[in-house]
Formats: sequence, C-alpha cells, structure tokens
Amino acid sequence: MTNLSVNIAGITFKNPVTTASGTFGYGEEFRDFFDPGKLGGIFVKAVTGSNREGNAYPRMAETASGMLNSVGLQNKGVDHFVREIYPRIKDFDTHIIVNVSGSTIEEYVRVAEQINELQNIPAIELNISCPNVKQGGMAFGTIPEMSEEVTRAVRNVYKKVLMVKLSPNVTSITEIAKAVTDGGADVLTLINTLLGMAIDAERQRPILSTITGGLSGPAIKPIALRMVWQVHKAVKIPVIGLGGIMNATDAIEFLLAGASAIQVGTANFIDPMASVNIVEGLKAYLQKNHIADVNDLIGALKTD
Repeated sequence: MTNLSVNIAGITFKNPVTTASGTFGYGEEFRDFFDPGKLGGIFVKAVTGSNREGNAYPRMAETASGMLNSVGLQNKGVDHFVREIYPRIKDFDTHIIVNVSGSTIEEYVRVAEQINELQNIPAIELNISCPNVKQGGMAFGTIPEMSEEVTRAVRNVYKKVLMVKLSPNVTSITEIAKAVTDGGADVLTLINTLLGMAIDAERQRPILSTITGGLSGPAIKPIALRMVWQVHKAVKIPVIGLGGIMNATDAIEFLLAGASAIQVGTANFIDPMASVNIVEGLKAYLQKNHIADVNDLIGALKTD
C-alpha cells in the first residue's frame, strides 16, 4: 500500500493535494466533475468582514503562460459565509480551510474570531497581501514588522491552526517568513500572485480595469519553487507550496523543494479535473519509483 497522507500542524490530510483560494469557489462548483472528498483539502475563496463587490471589469486577462487577475476579493462577507455557505460545505469529506482577508488588522481579527467558532473548519489561511488602508495602501505582507503584527493579532484570537499566505512581491521572502513565524503562524503557504500587467496594443490601453493585477500559472513556477525551497530551509514550520502547478510532476517538484502539501490554482480554470488528476499522478509516481510513503519526498531534493 502507498501512503499519501500527510500531517500538517496536527491536521491529517488524506493526500497532499489541495486547491488554491479563489480558483475553486467553495468546492460546490466542482461537484459536477468529481467528489471534492478525493482531495486533501479545499482552500475556499476569500472571506472579508463585509460585502465586497470586487473590482470593475475587465478583471482577468490571459497571458502567454498564465493569467492576470484583479478580481478584488469579491465576496458577501463573513456573516453571509457563516449563515449561508458554511452549512452547505461543512460536511464535505475533506478539510475546508477559509482564506481570511481584510483591509485593517481589526477586520482580520473580527473575521478570524467568527470563523474560529465553526466546528468543521480546522484552519484559516491569512492572506496578508491585502492593502492596509491605515498605512496608505501598503500590503501587510511586504514589511516584516507589519506581517508579524497582523499575524500576532489574529493568533491571539484564533485557536486552531493558523496558516499565513506569503506575498512574493518582496525583497526577501525568508525575512517575511521568519517574521510571520515569530508572530505565531503554524504553517506558511506560498506563493501568492506576482504583480504584473497587460496592455492592448491596438487600443493602447491597459487590459485590466485596475491596470495591474496578480500573475499566476506556469510562468511563476520557477520563482515559487525557489521561494518554497528557501523558506523550507529558513523556518521550522510546515510549508504549503503553490504557483504554476499544472500536473503531478509539478506537484512532486514542490514536495522535493520542501512543501508538505501543494495547492492547485490556475490549472482549475483550464481543466476542472486538474487537482484530482494530480492525486492520481502522484500515486502513480510513488508506485513506479517504489516509494511507500509520500512523506519521503518532502524536502528530499539532492543539492550536493
């Protein structure tokens, strides 16, 4: 028998394949294609303190090897999530993890407090790439001190597993990772999207309404791999890797670099079966290479 289960901060995932926030809805949307219970976990779309309409259209653009998005965390707020969404997804046979976002530390704390009361949610993923409106729009995750401050504030009220999603738009990813770890994070997820833009040459105008947006997909995979490898070596807490994972080989590379699990994002827009196909591909790789336990791959990259 091949073991695919991994334990991350005390949570046992049936396999290391999960879905990235914002690319898989609340999991319900994919039930026509496969049983979400086949996955290790689902990171649902961002939840904020109150209703957010998101950015004006157009807010997505295809690129040569990925996509740009500036959706703007569109959601109906934490009260709606607790009242309407949670009852529909709480009994999925997989771990449901909520991406928590906000524009102030107070908003992050309020959302985390409410999610903390939901019995079937074992963890949250703190999205610190959000702009702090009290600091002139500077993203929480770009300054170590600010990253640690928001993490610590949420840690003080959230009693379950606290995951923090790191922004790659920084000079030193390890410095941010250490600050967040000091703030009380149990797990790090990385990377979030890279800042990019697209231009319509005929119209001589930006394609996105917001001019710039987050780049995801195959183009960012080499950067994501490098950052996961660096962070895995720099901190003692588990890392979940994402960024351009399109198939099982990509997933295996992230595990070798030090990720204890992976998230599938942009691939879900191309093939709704991408994540479950990665589970099967990972299983086939282990069997082919006579590896009995997927945990033997984690951090096993040979560099000497």
